[in-house]
Amino acid sequence: MNNNTAIPSWYKTVAIIAVIWNIMGVIAFSGHVMMSPEAIATLPAAEQELYQNIPVWVTIAFAIAVFAGLLGSIALLLRKPLALPLLISSLVGIIIQDTYSFLFTNTIKIYGNSVLIMPSVVIVIAVFLIWLANKAKNNHWLDH
Repeated sequence: MNNNTAIPSWYKTVAIIAVIWNIMGVIAFSGHVMMSPEAIATLPAAEQELYQNIPVWVTIAFAIAVFAGLLGSIALLLRKPLALPLLISSLVGIIIQDTYSFLFTNTIKIYGNSVLIMPSVVIVIAVFLIWLANKAKNNHWLDH
């Protein structure tokens, strides 16, 4: 990094918020994969079917989304160039998971249109973090 390159004061705060956001994603993933059969059995039948029929590749995409997002956010905080490819990988995982959930299942029919709100927020934040990582790279805020 060029020592004369000033890093904006807001950068570290945004990176910390990104790490916290992605920790929440890891917690959501953990809750999802650790949901016991007994807990699933308490859900309405249509929701049980959604949980029981998730392909392994969708769970892998979910894992990539949250863990690459967390590692990418940590890399942003530590000003490492690996942030950009990790955050791009996270967005790809999000898109794969959401494509399955909303195009190949009846998720919207079961939960209603409001189920689209959180995935939309997740995509917007993922795109923002990619933009930030790219800006940090172009402005030489990341160590090499």
